[in-house]
Amino acid sequence: MRYLIILMVLIMASCQSGSEEDHAHDAEGNHLAGEIPALSHTVWTDKTELFVEFPALVEGNTSKFAAHFTVLDKHQPVRKGSVTVSLLKKGKGIRHTVETPSSPGIFSPALQPKEPGIYDLVFELNTPDYEDRIVLENVQVYANPEAAIKALGGEEEAGGISFLKEQAWKIDFQTQPVTLGEVFEIVHTSGIWKAAPGTYKALAANANGMVDFDTENLTEGTQVKKGQLLMNLSSEGLSSNNIQAEIAQARARYDQAKAEYERKKELYEDKIVPKAEFEKVESNFKVAESNYRTLASGYGAGGKQIRAPFDGFIKSINTSNGDYVEQGKTLISIGTDRSRLLETQISPSYNPSIESIHNVWYQTDSGNWEGIKESGGSVISVGKEVENQKPMIPVYVQVTEVVEMPEGSFTEVQIALGEAKESILVPEAALLEDYGNYSVIVQAGGESFERRPIKIGKRNGKNVEVVEGLKPGEVVVTTGAYQVKMSSMSGQTPAHGHDH
Repeated sequence: MRYLIILMVLIMASCQSGSEEDHAHDAEGNHLAGEIPALSHTVWTDKTELFVEFPALVEGNTSKFAAHFTVLDKHQPVRKGSVTVSLLKKGKGIRHTVETPSSPGIFSPALQPKEPGIYDLVFELNTPDYEDRIVLENVQVYANPEAAIKALGGEEEAGGISFLKEQAWKIDFQTQPVTLGEVFEIVHTSGIWKAAPGTYKALAANANGMVDFDTENLTEGTQVKKGQLLMNLSSEGLSSNNIQAEIAQARARYDQAKAEYERKKELYEDKIVPKAEFEKVESNFKVAESNYRTLASGYGAGGKQIRAPFDGFIKSINTSNGDYVEQGKTLISIGTDRSRLLETQISPSYNPSIESIHNVWYQTDSGNWEGIKESGGSVISVGKEVENQKPMIPVYVQVTEVVEMPEGSFTEVQIALGEAKESILVPEAALLEDYGNYSVIVQAGGESFERRPIKIGKRNGKNVEVVEGLKPGEVVVTTGAYQVKMSSMSGQTPAHGHDH
């Protein structure tokens, strides 16, 4: 019994000793956490997103930073370059530079503050492509760990969707700040794609002859290069309208006129023949030369050559291999996608004019909305009258971007009219829709996201007006929102992959 009492006393003493070691206390007797609280900040510039995590700065303690740098253009990690982190007060302080990332996109500098106070924490990024400078103002350096713990507490981050940088960097992902922009009244209509004047050319026979295709697969839609030989016109074996014979005759007349010209020129320079006689011979020589060079131009071993005038594609072929054609007959038409014409229409009740149309959006072959205002296109003309059989007013729009859609095909069109109003805009690609209800994924922090319900208004091309749920300056996911949504539905928070 005595041994049992001694054993119980030893167990109680051991528990009390462990309690004292595991739970530190402040002056008021409150429990203190054993670790210095961690902080995180997310800052966007025009080029870069910085998401940085680090222990609260304490005098004499070394704080290691996990600085995640993302190039906003393609939302990819910074793979090459250096980062300098500085802790400055009135331009003076300490700094540390790391020459390479510890892993793609993540730099791990460290600082050991010397004195408590309020500082600026500055990150300077230097890559082979560009430089950037990001400043976190009013960063507190604490006198000791207890002061940091007391000031920051042990509160956990608010709930949300966790989506790590390493996950975002591996997929097609993009974010964009919420902005204010112009919103117009929209007329929804349709349009037909046509070839714009000057983007196609009909090639006619430049001599009589038999058509000989240069290649067997010469068909409509075939891509051609400038100067490419398409077909020959041969008059070999023809008793009349024989181009070979005509060229030979023209060459003989040219040689004769040239010899006469050179002989008369010497006599004229020696003042043996009058000027009028020499000028007549000179004129005959120039005419003979022009006729010969015109007939011989484009003539090859197979006859007169028909070549592509520019890069493009074959729109139509108006002859067959082996046909006999006469000079002037249209043989083939070449087109290009460098500029397209969109014919759309609008009700006369809108009283449209070129001045009243602020923009025209159309859908590309991939289903994306593009606008002529952004791409340098223009409204060419607006009809002035309607007919019984055509009650709508035609509108012709020049599109400068390449549109891979067949001529004559339809597309959806939005025409912007009226006075613009300023409103919140987000890209249409940012919307998530569930049975008519819309939401977006808002980036609350570097790896923290929130699904936010919104109410939308007018659609202006690729942008949508948001009438409720967002504020300017917030950042939304425009590409990859579905993956973030699925991450939230998995019910699991992915393991953090950073070495802090």
